[in-house]
Amino acid sequence: MRFLILSDIHSNSEGLDAVLTDAAGRYDAAVCCGDVVGYNPDPVHAIEWCRNNCQSIIRGNHDKVVAGIEDLDWFNPVAQASARWTMKQLADDHMNYLRELPKGPLTVSDAFQIFHGAPFDEDEYVLTPDTAEECFSHLESSVAFFGHTHVQGGFFQKHRRLGGVGRPGPGNSELVLELETNTMYIINPGSVGQPRDRDPRAAYAIYDSDEHLVRLRRVEYDVAKTAEKINAAGLPDALGLRLFDGQ
Repeated sequence: MRFLILSDIHSNSEGLDAVLTDAAGRYDAAVCCGDVVGYNPDPVHAIEWCRNNCQSIIRGNHDKVVAGIEDLDWFNPVAQASARWTMKQLADDHMNYLRELPKGPLTVSDAFQIFHGAPFDEDEYVLTPDTAEECFSHLESSVAFFGHTHVQGGFFQKHRRLGGVGRPGPGNSELVLELETNTMYIINPGSVGQPRDRDPRAAYAIYDSDEHLVRLRRVEYDVAKTAEKINAAGLPDALGLRLFDGQ
């Protein structure tokens, strides 16, 4: 079965629509690793698509804050401003949808797991080998996908050896990862709505559980349009500017 793996959509409709156009015909079911909302100006579009199309989805930290599950205080001022603005845009049913999103890790189709930050702490950033190594001891499957860092790539572990998973370089739209036997993987599909790996293209992955392949993909989208909508909404200028540099 082929799964579309998304994460950190963050209310970016241009990024989401570009990903869906690029992925059309490539997948059988869609999965999201959290942070549907936050930062960008189209939370309703993102929620409605996820509600209608995701077979499996978990919550992210922005989803929790906007839904009132966690307090705003630990967000920086820019993230606080976007969360407050987002709350004002959502109807009760949208808020209830966010509030009812499950906490990861979540097992999908008995094939793999998804979590937002780390399997032992949904708010932990998995960016270093030490943190990745701790993740592997908490997994119940050999393949897992996560988000939160907005950095496409990940880690693998084989015979206690830890290695890194790359991402498509400049000028390339895809990196194909052939999953090996007796190896565990934690893979970040990257962020649809706010990449932070110095590549402004929207990021996602396709996981073929039958062929044991992961395709990490990047796709161009209209960053300028999203930035203009951010400014028109009165959101902080920094949110639009950072999209151009992918950071």
